[in-house]
Amino acid sequence: MKSMKRLGQYIPEFVLILTVMLIMFLGFWDIYFGAKAEAQPHHHLHLATTFTWMGLLLFQLVMIARPDYRQHRKIGLAVLVAAPLLVATTAMLSVHSAQKGVASGEGDFLIVQNVMVTIELGILISLAFLLKQRRKLHGALLLSTTLLFMGIALFFALISFAPPFRIEGPETFYRFQTAGITGQAICIAVGLALFLRDRRNGWPFLIAGACFTLNDAIRGLLSKVGLIDPLTEFVGSLSQPITFVAAFALLGSFLAMTALPTAGRPRPA
Repeated sequence: MKSMKRLGQYIPEFVLILTVMLIMFLGFWDIYFGAKAEAQPHHHLHLATTFTWMGLLLFQLVMIARPDYRQHRKIGLAVLVAAPLLVATTAMLSVHSAQKGVASGEGDFLIVQNVMVTIELGILISLAFLLKQRRKLHGALLLSTTLLFMGIALFFALISFAPPFRIEGPETFYRFQTAGITGQAICIAVGLALFLRDRRNGWPFLIAGACFTLNDAIRGLLSKVGLIDPLTEFVGSLSQPITFVAAFALLGSFLAMTALPTAGRPRPA
């Protein structure tokens, strides 16, 4: 009875993770099962790393709810590999998207979102381990990364499944923006709701939920000063393998310094 009551305290977190996983599944649908499905190796890698991350968060939440902190800390060391792999994959995909945009001559309308989400993802994970002694804040920072995936997946899910957002020709291209704005509003609403549950430790959800709106504002500013194309060309000029290795090494080294030193020490009472 006591364990069930404790489990009930984490229902919103379980609902968040499972809902985001469902939205991600819908976001990937067209790539794998749509009429023009043409999944590429980078899609497989992105699918594997993101769902592995979500699965790791779900498992860790179960350990906290049980509670089994020893197992939680033990399995948590998998983050030393999973997190750098996740960020490295996201960085590499940003380069791939920019290269595709440069090659086509059409540019990359997601260049700012791609680059900024990669940076924001790395920052949230890094902060989670810098502040790991504050358990609730540590958990909120890691769980808030789900909102970044939700925002991206929502965009693709809306244009794939929701009739008001489907692109049916040049005259409906404006729906890309409508889908983006709708996704941003949903992320902000979810982030605000989770923040209000715990105002002391829930601020990461508020920040993560507002990231897409912030990124869109940055895109607007860069557009005004004519820096979107230079940014796309710069990112597109990078090597995908080198970007992957550099991002993995950078975050991996940081997490090793912040997570490993206390991994084998007894926690203070």
